[in-house]
Amino acid sequence: MFILNLLTILFAGIISALIGFVWYHPRVFGGAWMRLSSLTPEVVERGKRRMHADEILALLASILAAFVLFSLETKLGIYDARGAVQLGLLAWAGFVVPALSGTVLWEQRPISLYIINVGYWLVAFVTMAVIVIL
Repeated sequence: MFILNLLTILFAGIISALIGFVWYHPRVFGGAWMRLSSLTPEVVERGKRRMHADEILALLASILAAFVLFSLETKLGIYDARGAVQLGLLAWAGFVVPALSGTVLWEQRPISLYIINVGYWLVAFVTMAVIVIL
């Protein structure tokens, strides 16, 4: 059972990372995200040198989020998809939305950038919460 839970958490983290890959692809929200983040092609090119390390760190962060969602579901006795979706929404609204709001409030970033970023986390949290409950 323990191994199955670890594999499920790992799978949920990988799916979250894949969602991010698609979400931030230039043909989806990536172009707007780069423009709103003031990322120039030169900055992106320099960042490619450490891209693999960044991808691994992003994957680990997603696995951590999946583990926390799994732990919350277990402790709260959530065993169905509806409860998982509700937990994903609550975790997103309670943690992601306020945490990223500083980018608009204090960093003077565009609200469009905020919406792109919190939108990704909404999809990722709900998806991970459902995966780890199955």
